[in-house]
Amino acid sequence: MHEERMDTGEMVEKLGDLMRLDVDAERAYEEAIEHADEADVRGHLQRYRDDHRRHADDLRATIRGLGQEPPEPKPDFKGYLIEGMTKLRAAVSGEQALKAMHQNEEITNRSYRDAVQWDVPADVHDLLQRNYADEQRHIAYIEDKLHVRAGEERRY
Repeated sequence: MHEERMDTGEMVEKLGDLMRLDVDAERAYEEAIEHADEADVRGHLQRYRDDHRRHADDLRATIRGLGQEPPEPKPDFKGYLIEGMTKLRAAVSGEQALKAMHQNEEITNRSYRDAVQWDVPADVHDLLQRNYADEQRHIAYIEDKLHVRAGEERRY
């Protein structure tokens, strides 16, 4: 069964949700960076924070390109949850900060995995696919650093 192309209003709403999620993830990475105890890990986290910032900027530009104004990037319930979880875990240790970021990346990976299934114009789909590729790279690195067993099922 072929799903109809999403209308502009729905697309803008969903892109806005992703934009807010990336803004929330950027804030969470700020917390984790403060507690990263290895320079290499801190460098990766800084790059991933920058990826989330770029995702949010690109999504804003896409929404504007659709003739709409992007939503304010204030945290919603999920954002408060992400930020709070990261602060709590990061305060304990660098490893706990990585564990918090793993949980956050599971959320962003799941969200982008769903988004690349949307029936949207090719340029929007390409942006979602690029962002999803970044998210997959983020979680793969974090799992590697946390020594997640290769055979363990991922939850995203």
